Amino acid sequence: MRPLLQVTSLSKAFGGNKVLEQIDFTLGQGEILGLLGPNGSGKSTLLNAISGFTAVDTGEITIDQQRIDRLPTYQLVGKGIARTFQLPAMPEKMSVMEVVMAAGTRHHGFWSSVLPLPGARLAEREDREKATALLDELLLAHVRDLPAAALSGGQKKLLGIACALMGSPRLLMLDEPMAGVHPNLRNDIVDTLKRLNRGGLSLMIIEHDMHFIRDICHRCIVLDRGHIVATCRPDELTHNAKVLEAYLGTMAKPLPEAV
Repeated sequence: MRPLLQVTSLSKAFGGNKVLEQIDFTLGQGEILGLLGPNGSGKSTLLNAISGFTAVDTGEITIDQQRIDRLPTYQLVGKGIARTFQLPAMPEKMSVMEVVMAAGTRHHGFWSSVLPLPGARLAEREDREKATALLDELLLAHVRDLPAAALSGGQKKLLGIACALMGSPRLLMLDEPMAGVHPNLRNDIVDTLKRLNRGGLSLMIIEHDMHFIRDICHRCIVLDRGHIVATCRPDELTHNAKVLEAYLGTMAKPLPEAV
């Protein structure tokens, strides 16, 4: 599998608190990688570093062998990196369709109407068609005209994914996509992510739901206190001594398969 993302010797501290230390891993083209670990292990900081929301202290991050750790977030979008957030905040005065359209990277509706640049109206029409298709694929077509802030927690997660996909990313990073999601939506999200992956999208997912991890991930990285303590297949997690120690302590026994 050809490497898409490579993280080398990455470290990050906040004051005297070393959150990440000498992190090394690769993510292959077309891979679904789970990022696991107990609370405070450094998962969100790592995701923030890759997506440009947190500056690294040392180390390198590359995509397709091009260094990206010194680039601002908006340039990372142009490199094909997108992400969602654990608690997506949605504007109260914009509809679902307007929010997805605003996530388009080729134009802004204000400029296309006030200053009609060549091709702007065509780009807007194409983006509207793309937004419509995404809302349909992500089961949000029936709420497209509702205020985005009025959606349920699970629907907001889906809307966040739709917004991220408007930029046609190669790598989509998801921060706890199952948290707060109604069970009826869970299988729909899994099916959608698998379908996107079959289309060539690589995924990195922070998640505590082990059923979800086993359903979707090809490989997992486990963090504990800022270090990678395990790299394994999802079906190996419940018997990996380092994983058990990270989650349950040094006296941990194997987790039951149903966990």
